[in-house]
Amino acid sequence: MTEIARLTLEKKSRDNAEPRAKAALEAVQKGLGFVPNMYANMANSPGALETYGVGYGFFRGEGGFTPAEQEVAFLTISHENGCEYCMAAHSMVGEKMSGVPAPVLNALRSGLPLPDAKLQALSAFTRIMVASRGKPTRQDLQLFLAAGFSERQVLEIILAIAVKTISNYSNHVFHTEVDPVFAAYRWETPKAA
Repeated sequence: MTEIARLTLEKKSRDNAEPRAKAALEAVQKGLGFVPNMYANMANSPGALETYGVGYGFFRGEGGFTPAEQEVAFLTISHENGCEYCMAAHSMVGEKMSGVPAPVLNALRSGLPLPDAKLQALSAFTRIMVASRGKPTRQDLQLFLAAGFSERQVLEIILAIAVKTISNYSNHVFHTEVDPVFAAYRWETPKAA
């Protein structure tokens, strides 16, 4: 496997970030009580950090998915992209805050079928959207809709993919260290056979 390049930009804080990034970091600090390493790295690009924050907020607040369904989408995308940081963070959020059942969380982390039909349909469609670069078949769409989701939610999945692509790819090039709060949920990208 080829080694992933590593950016040498320093983490930003509220003390040394550009004004727009500083405002975003202050909002994160207020909301979470700390600034995760991912945000400190992304703050090197205020546009990336702001775009991530706005898109994340819209997906969480207006996407039409339950908190558990949101985590299924985020974890599926992060698994497909091999993002060890986001897999750890969203595993913790999924278990502690979003009510993802343990068997579902374990299946997501292992890349196995989910033991819940509706969540499996969501994960399968999300995975297809990532793998096909947004080109699902008519049958893929019908299976998603038959599980109880709407056509609008296809667009919301695209939003989730956009948001997670920003964070997943940023974490790849920064080799973002998993914060202590997420450490119990560490995850490693499965090795190719």
